[in-house]
Amino acid sequence: MTPRTPTLLRTGTAALSRCLRTATAYRPSRFQLHSYSTAPPPPPAGTKTVPSTFQVFNRETKRQQKERAASNAQLSRQVDYVKDEVAFRVVDRLLDIKREFNEVVELGSGCGHVAKHVDTDMMKKLIMCDMSEAMLNRDRDVEYEGKRVVDEENLPFEENSLECVVSSLSMHWINDLPGAMIQIQRSLKPDGVFIAGLFGGDTLFELRTSLQLAELDREGGISPRISPMADSRDLGALLSRAGFTLTTVDVDEVTVNYPSAIELMEDLRAMGESNAVINRRGLLKRDTMLAAAAIYKEMYGNPDGTVPATFQILYMIGWKPSSTQNKPLERGSARHSLKNRLEGEGTSATPTKPE
Repeated sequence: MTPRTPTLLRTGTAALSRCLRTATAYRPSRFQLHSYSTAPPPPPAGTKTVPSTFQVFNRETKRQQKERAASNAQLSRQVDYVKDEVAFRVVDRLLDIKREFNEVVELGSGCGHVAKHVDTDMMKKLIMCDMSEAMLNRDRDVEYEGKRVVDEENLPFEENSLECVVSSLSMHWINDLPGAMIQIQRSLKPDGVFIAGLFGGDTLFELRTSLQLAELDREGGISPRISPMADSRDLGALLSRAGFTLTTVDVDEVTVNYPSAIELMEDLRAMGESNAVINRRGLLKRDTMLAAAAIYKEMYGNPDGTVPATFQILYMIGWKPSSTQNKPLERGSARHSLKNRLEGEGTSATPTKPE
């Protein structure tokens, strides 16, 4: 009998065969927002909102999903493996910065995945922020110095007030991602840093393909069962648009083996990562779900009977501009010729002119 506990594989960005996926699966871009521009239901009375040009996700639905996931603390802890792994990799990037921070703000902290991997040598205080109060307080036996209920789309921080902002697997649920990044940049002090990890567009491509083929066969059409996500090509431009400098974007993959697609969907629900697209369909029909599980196993199954689920993680780093940061020299100010160096002809005594 296949064990219920999934196997997590740490992988790099190895090339995967995507011909069949490209031919059969429709994968919307995170910024093809017009495809999901249906107006959301009105927010509860007294809720503070920030206007957005397009609404892709129902933020209230997402909050309720996280609250429901946190209500079963035992099951929720069992499915922390992906979020803990990505949080570890985010903290690893933070460790590359040889600086001790007085205060670090974590957006979309959940129950404290980043907090599990930091210590006082890295920062004096970590402020955990999440839209779900129940998720923040899931582990009541673990004490953290600061917890705040914060909507990532409407940040309460003053301008030039933060040294460092991190986020791990939260920003892929934000409607106005460019606007949120601008708010983060404004809240940072000069030379402050922003580090984030979020799901990329190739996340769960196996499940997306299987669900679409099953729905085409059993229901005669497809629906957005997997949320649209950002592409790595978008993030660099978004960081620059938000005013960040010295930007870095890299891609990684985490593969988890499950007994079947049904266990994968159950774990996604327990993580609070269920679909929150505004115009999503209702419950998945049992017949369609079983057909998707069979297609999944046939197309992507491992020799041992398990099925892999690929989580593509996009990491981005950006710095708020500061006069103390290193800047490139002016074009044409070099005193040595790279061409001469490579050809072994010595050096030029005068500045070289740009060609």
